[in-house]
Amino acid sequence: MKKLVLLATALAMVSGSAFAADMRVKAVKAPPPPAFDPWDFAFGGGITNDYIFRGITQSNHKPSVNVYFEPRYNVTKDFQLYVGVGGASISFPNRAAAEVDASGGARLTVGQFAFDVGAWGYLYPGGTCHYGAATDTAGVPLSNECQVNVLLNTNVIKKDLSFFEVYGKVNYTFNDNFSMGGNLYYTPSFLNSGAEGTYASIVGKAVAPSTWFGASGIGMYVSGEFGRQWLGTSDSFYGVAAFPNGINYADYNTWNIGIGFTYKVFTLDFRYSDTDLSKGNCNAFTSDFSARGNITASTGTFVTPINPTGVGSNWCGAAGIVKLSADLTALTNLK
Repeated sequence: MKKLVLLATALAMVSGSAFAADMRVKAVKAPPPPAFDPWDFAFGGGITNDYIFRGITQSNHKPSVNVYFEPRYNVTKDFQLYVGVGGASISFPNRAAAEVDASGGARLTVGQFAFDVGAWGYLYPGGTCHYGAATDTAGVPLSNECQVNVLLNTNVIKKDLSFFEVYGKVNYTFNDNFSMGGNLYYTPSFLNSGAEGTYASIVGKAVAPSTWFGASGIGMYVSGEFGRQWLGTSDSFYGVAAFPNGINYADYNTWNIGIGFTYKVFTLDFRYSDTDLSKGNCNAFTSDFSARGNITASTGTFVTPINPTGVGSNWCGAAGIVKLSADLTALTNLK
């Protein structure tokens, strides 16, 4: 009898084990994917020894600071709408208080291509007019303010230099280490001069492999740009005796190349910039308040058809730029 009980117990255990093995194990649900947050914003700022814009200093080769804020709405992971506002310290001939920027546009990524189209407004509040005559060269009366403000080098400048541009950009990423792109900007009145402006450039960037700096978190890149600025004819405010209805500004080429280092949100960039504008044509375009004449026998003056005074500006020449900046986004840096 005892043997029968033991045999029955053993059979029950084997049967139970087999039954347990045949039971379907309930699958564990995977955690839901994180919710897609369409909203983001970027912000940052920087300081540089010289604010250079398309090869021309905006700060009289003096230090400048800038800040920006850009809200973004991601329609999908590849399509983004954005608006932005920013500001920078400048040193303009009309003594404007600062440059204030406003922008808006859309970005689209298709495979390895990245597209960006939009509009950019450049505002220069607080300016004053400089002329020193009752009328411009076309005989148009000027305000009393213009007549009493005279630059020592006889350059003239409007009170309001604000203008806007529309733009399109495309960038192609070959791999994690190299990309190239092109930019195109257009304005009907560059610096409110009445002259059309079109700027086109090609850009390239090479990023060092992450293995170069190990686990330090430091990154490095080399980048450059070559561009051409086409300019039309100004209105009569900037006219000269030979061209009383306005001067046809000189088109010019500009280029820059530099090396940069990144660490977390910080970037330290060292860059060389230059243009092929002569000092005379640079003066006619910029109305540089610091421009001076050169009448030595060896070099002559900086006279050109659009710059009959012979005053020359170094605002468009070679410049070395050092910039330290910080750039953050809410989704990446403020989680």
